Amino acid sequence: MALVLALLNDMFFAAIPAVGFAMVFNVPPKYLPYCALGGAIAHGLRMLLLQQGIQIEWATLAGSTTVGLIGIYWSKKLHVPAGIFTVAAMIPMVPGVYVYKAMIAIVEINHVGFSIELWKIFAENFITGTSIIAALAVGLALPNLIFYRRRPVV
Repeated sequence: MALVLALLNDMFFAAIPAVGFAMVFNVPPKYLPYCALGGAIAHGLRMLLLQQGIQIEWATLAGSTTVGLIGIYWSKKLHVPAGIFTVAAMIPMVPGVYVYKAMIAIVEINHVGFSIELWKIFAENFITGTSIIAALAVGLALPNLIFYRRRPVV
């Protein structure tokens, strides 16, 4: 029961920035619920996978690919571009904390001098943040490459 409440809480609070950024991207108001649902699904799936012990990079790839597939379905159903739903839905999964910690480590290295501990903090957070961003990009592009490919694969 606690996991279900935590999941619903996570999905609710992931829908808020998805709608906020959809409004910044001038998404028509009638499509805002789809953006909220997409953000909630993506972040909720990522949370579920993290609870199962999957690394955050792979969980993010699964969440972004799922929303990419759902976005293609919605775009065909509603006759609008898939980017209307998917781009805003990815925003809650942007790795702000990891990038922030990497920047702080670099500032500390600049301020107090080089140390192995600070370099380790920088490297771990920078690589994790970059990997999550790459997973978002690949997950968003993968469904489009599968369904809208004009040439045969072989």
